[in-house]
Amino acid sequence: MAEVIGLIAGGGQFPFLVARAGRAAGARVVAVGFAGNTDPALAAEAASYVELHLGQVARLLRTFKDQGATSVVFAGTINKPRAMDLRPDWLAAKLLLRLAGKGDDAILSTLAGELERQGLRLASALELLPGMATPAGPLTAKPPRASDLDDLRLAWPMAKTLGRMDIGQSLLIRSGVVGAVEGPEGTDAAIARAGALLGKGCVLCKIFKPGQDARIDLPAAGPDTVRALAAVGGSCIGIEAGRSVFFDLEESVALAERHGIRLVGLTPEYLGLAPEAGA
Repeated sequence: MAEVIGLIAGGGQFPFLVARAGRAAGARVVAVGFAGNTDPALAAEAASYVELHLGQVARLLRTFKDQGATSVVFAGTINKPRAMDLRPDWLAAKLLLRLAGKGDDAILSTLAGELERQGLRLASALELLPGMATPAGPLTAKPPRASDLDDLRLAWPMAKTLGRMDIGQSLLIRSGVVGAVEGPEGTDAAIARAGALLGKGCVLCKIFKPGQDARIDLPAAGPDTVRALAAVGGSCIGIEAGRSVFFDLEESVALAERHGIRLVGLTPEYLGLAPEAGA
């Protein structure tokens, strides 16, 4: 019998890519999406598709069990402000009571733990799409400027510290001045805020949060990130290599080079930082 993959689908193109990759690997993909987040067109890419409201955890589990799912993959974005308007069912309410904090990591890790407790294996989307992991080093023909690297070296440990506090994945900086820390509004909105405060030349540093579960939440960038930075006259995008997803990399590189933006896959070694800085 073919493997049955349960797909927990947010917004954007990632759930579509995962569903297609799962089918190409011979699996049967059963998807659960969320009202106001997931594109309903995903139904055409899956053997079955159910749309739920955020917080319907018991029905999500029942759907996967009824469909015979053995593994679960998370893919896509969830609108964070809308996520504050959860409609928790009895199981979601029970899980929320266990949480000390309500950040992304705490909520997703608790959900992941319940899925595993129910006998479902959690798999990273990168198991199906390994080629989408961000490569290390410069991605554009021109590497980061010396000033970009100075800012990235300052931003990396700051972003890691904020990540440990489950605040966000991104930080924007220019000439050593932090202009924005990503919150629930998302990366593109943080870029716009930093541009308004810092003017042209800001640098985006996006990291994998320490303690984050790579199976359920990965930092991501793509053409829209490049466009957002270009709109404020930004200089460079640095995103952690290997533990992030870069959508439409060729298109992103071409777009970045057209706007004079440098793209780079970050590691502590590339930045000349101690290895533990990448925890």
